[in-house]
Amino acid sequence: MSALIGTLVGNPRPASRTLNAALALRAALRQVLPSAEDGAVVDAAELAQDVFTPGSTSVKDALASLERSTVLVVASPTYKATYTGLLKAVLDQAPGGWLKGRIAIPLQVAASDKHALAAELHLRPVLVELGAHVPGPAVFLNEAVLADHDALIATLAQHLVDTGTAAVVRAALAAGASG
Repeated sequence: MSALIGTLVGNPRPASRTLNAALALRAALRQVLPSAEDGAVVDAAELAQDVFTPGSTSVKDALASLERSTVLVVASPTYKATYTGLLKAVLDQAPGGWLKGRIAIPLQVAASDKHALAAELHLRPVLVELGAHVPGPAVFLNEAVLADHDALIATLAQHLVDTGTAAVVRAALAAGASG
C-alpha cells in the first residue's frame, strides 16, 4: 500500500520554522517509505482566527483534508513545556477516533533540549487518544538543527531507520492497516 503523508502544524506563526521542520520530516518519510506521496498540509496559523468562531467550518474542512492521509506528521513548537494551545484547539474539533487507522508521527521543536520529552509526554498521548497508531518515539528537534534543510532531512531519515519507526510503518502499510 502506498502512503499518503499529511502534515498538520500547530505553530501560531504562519510559514514557521516548525512548518519547515514538519516538511523535512515528511521528506524523510518519503525517503524511507516506498511509494510515499505528499498529502495535504494544514498550517493551523492560517486557521487561528476561525478556531473559536461559532459556525466557522474552516477547521473542520482543514481536518477533513487530512483524512485521506495514511501517515500524518503532527508538529508543534514547544510552548510552556508542551504543544501549543492552537494545536490543542484544532485537535479538539476533530471527531472522536479521527485518526483511527492512521499512523501519526509527533514532532516538537524547542529552543532547549530540556524539552526533549515534551512530544512523548504530551503530544503522543493526544494523538493516541484520537485513535492514531504512533509506531516509534516522538521526534524532538532543537531549533539549532533547523537551518540546513537538506541535512535535517538526512538526519530525520536516519532517525526513522535507527529507531525502527521506518520498519514498523512499512510493515503496517504492507499489511494494509496502520492500527
